[in-house]
Amino acid sequence: MATGTGVGQADTAEGSARRLPQVRGFAQWPPRDSSGSPKAEGKALRSSVPRSAHRTLDLDAGRPDAVSAVTESNAGRIPELTPLRVGRMAAGPFAFLRGAAGLMAYDLARTPMTRIGTQICGDAHAANFGLYGDARGDLVIDLNDFDETAHGPWEWDLKRLAASLVLAGREAGADEDTCRAAAHDAAGAYRRTMRLLAKLPVLDAWNAIADEELVSHTDAHDLLGTLQRVSEKARSNTSGRFAAKSTEAAEDGGRRFVAAPPVLRRIPDAEAAAVATALERYVDTLGEDLHPLLGRHAVHDVAFRVVGTGSVGTRSYVVLLLDHRGEPLVLQVKEARPSALVPHLATAGFATPPVEHEGRRVVLGQQRMQVVSDILLGWTTVEGRPYQVRQFRNRKGSVDPAALPADQLDDYGRMTGALLARAHSHSADPRLIAGYCGKNEELDEAMAAFAVAYADRTEADHETLLAAIRAGRIEAETGV
Repeated sequence: MATGTGVGQADTAEGSARRLPQVRGFAQWPPRDSSGSPKAEGKALRSSVPRSAHRTLDLDAGRPDAVSAVTESNAGRIPELTPLRVGRMAAGPFAFLRGAAGLMAYDLARTPMTRIGTQICGDAHAANFGLYGDARGDLVIDLNDFDETAHGPWEWDLKRLAASLVLAGREAGADEDTCRAAAHDAAGAYRRTMRLLAKLPVLDAWNAIADEELVSHTDAHDLLGTLQRVSEKARSNTSGRFAAKSTEAAEDGGRRFVAAPPVLRRIPDAEAAAVATALERYVDTLGEDLHPLLGRHAVHDVAFRVVGTGSVGTRSYVVLLLDHRGEPLVLQVKEARPSALVPHLATAGFATPPVEHEGRRVVLGQQRMQVVSDILLGWTTVEGRPYQVRQFRNRKGSVDPAALPADQLDDYGRMTGALLARAHSHSADPRLIAGYCGKNEELDEAMAAFAVAYADRTEADHETLLAAIRAGRIEAETGV
């Protein structure tokens, strides 16, 4: 006799839904609580945290001054490079903000919050968006710096973006109305994009706002010429071009890096060997399908390279790989320090569980927020320190927001606001945030007011740093 369910022998009555067990990793069905919806839950939050409350900036008496904050953030960095970091932060208020993620997090922890958590960039200022190449060489645009990424309040990223737009606009010479409008429009684009994503099927929302649609979605047509120029430059920004400028033929037939101090310098053999050996552990963090790709490249040289503004003083290496034709692939092996947001997230009441590996934190945070990520993202440990690993010069390009014409600043604000909403929607239900943000411009106005107030505060902090440099209280190296 046959066993099992035969044809026509259904286990459920005709027209009834089949009862299946709850599957871990999937939503509950039927819902445990069908009395409300994420949209309604978000809307209800307005009663406890009015949208207008986000304009608030109350600085408490215990706030560290600019010099103390910079000095504290230099702890654990390479001492001889910290004057270079201070010098870069001293270049202007926008540069100061870029290097002061921890100080801003201190302030944000004391502002109103909805308590809606998501994967946040942690450093979503206007210069941390850019172009990069996908696996097929096409260009995409998205957030591109995740050193400070963590689970935290969505408002923190949006407020940092808005304040940075005001500072960038002031540096570019735009009038105050234009600067405020850029912050206002960034918040408006964030709000409208979140509402759009909330209405889409989840799979469509996950990959929404394709790059060819981004300009139209955000009405950023004035920015087209700038984006085109950046794209053309990005396409030639490759490992091959970097290697051609930064390496020379070696006696064994391979190639080696040429020192270009203080940015690029050669390192002792033992240090280079430690980095090269650590790549074995890095390979294990990649999918097995990528192992043959790296297996067709040989490690030829390792050098130290100074990076960024906020990252200056961290340990960062470039590794030269060559394939059988001598074509280069350059990897960046960059120290991953604990997120500067962690102590301030705890102050704000957000749980910060222990991090298994800081490089892994950065990589997973990036993959959670981007639609397309570098296929060679991974992590490793070098002499007890955690590192992230990624392609170097992967057709990267960026818009300098502090150099934009006034009529493009609000376009750029709308574009970055939309990208930030898309990134947040990957780990927070867009219906929840959209329900809170609503249809009108109340949130936009509040964010713009906060942005102007925080830009003023940052200019004062920057002036404090300059005064300390002039008085010899803190060393700065400029012009590099």
